[in-house]
Amino acid sequence: MSDFDLRDFLPYVLNMAAEQSSIEFQKLYKDRYGMLRTEWRVLFHLGRYGTLTAKEICDRANMHKTKVSRAVARLESRRFIARQEVEEDRRHERLDLTKAGQAAYADLSAAAQAFDAKLAAQFSPEEEAILRRCLTRLAALPKV
Repeated sequence: MSDFDLRDFLPYVLNMAAEQSSIEFQKLYKDRYGMLRTEWRVLFHLGRYGTLTAKEICDRANMHKTKVSRAVARLESRRFIARQEVEEDRRHERLDLTKAGQAAYADLSAAAQAFDAKLAAQFSPEEEAILRRCLTRLAALPKV
């Protein structure tokens, strides 16, 4: 019998923490805008970085192209984003937020900041700084 305890396995604990901490925020963007997780992530990348292609979003957000494509289609159908064909390469499109998308981004950005502050309030300033540094370092690890 192994003394391995899944509850102490770092990838498992990180996943559980990520899921638990995102559930409440997920309710917010779903209730307000009917968005799925991939949709708000696409919206946030366009709001934060401006015009991007779907491939650039995939690379920045570490999301599969099929999920990004579905999210883009849904956001476009709800008039949150607009597509513009890239003349040099018609296989690609530039994606931008519409006025409605910009408004949703502004609203959800403010909500995300408040949510982040609520999560961070569980820790001392020193603990929060250490947690953010450690998670940032883990997120930057090369894929194995």
